[in-house]
Amino acid sequence: MIRTPKFTAIIEREGDGYVALCPEFDIASQGDSIENARNNLIEALELFFEVADPSEIQNRLGLN
Repeated sequence: MIRTPKFTAIIEREGDGYVALCPEFDIASQGDSIENARNNLIEALELFFEVADPSEIQNRLGLN
């Protein structure tokens, strides 16, 4: 069974669009709609996990 982690997404209206923030990793993105901002945040997190050193992930989660 694959374990899928769950993280917080805070999405707020800003001007004509939306800003999405994952506070656990201090990563944000934006979009024209809530769904677009959410999808862009997921993509930003996926890119972060692809390139981040495991120690950086642990550090941002406060596990170090």
